Formats: sequence, structure tokens, C-alpha cells
Amino acid sequence: MKNSKSIEERSIEERLSRVETMYLAQQTVFNIDDLKRYTGLSKSCLYKKTSTGQIPCFKPAGKQIFFNKAEIDGWLQQNRVKTSGEVESEAVAIVTLKRKRSR
Repeated sequence: MKNSKSIEERSIEERLSRVETMYLAQQTVFNIDDLKRYTGLSKSCLYKKTSTGQIPCFKPAGKQIFFNKAEIDGWLQQNRVKTSGEVESEAVAIVTLKRKRSR
């Protein structure tokens, strides 16, 4: 006999997941488990990033790690990749500028 979840159980789990997501959005400070859920990154990845200084964090007691949500949001939005339209616009601007200078 398979242990499959009923539609009602899946619905409850989905609703609980949405509530957890809304709760995380309201927090201003995360612990490692909160950050894992917020970013989708594994704990080992997050610990590696903290140990190498790649992600901003706080260690008020020297052991447990905390993260400021605003700083994490900024960190997540680093190294933005330009759209193909933005790259094309920049290329056109550069070519136009070079043509004007060569005249």
C-alpha cells in the first residue's frame, strides 16, 4: 500500500508554506534556518559564504550567526545581469559616440 497524501493534506501543506513565506517576509533578522528558507541555498553553502566573508552576517555571541534581511536583500541583488535589450542599447550608444568622435 502506497503512502500517498490526500488532496486535503497537500492543500494544507501548500497553505502552511505560504504562511511561512509571509512570516519570513515580515522578519528583519534571520537565523541560518530562516535564511536557508528565504534564499533556497543549502546550509553548507551559507556557512561557506559566511566563513569566506561573501555574505554579510553578525555573530553577537561569537558562535550563532544572524543575518539582517535588508543586507541579505542587497546581497541577493548584486551582480545584476543586463537584459539583451540593455546590452544592445549600450552597444548602439558606444558605436554612435565613436562615430561622432571620429568626425
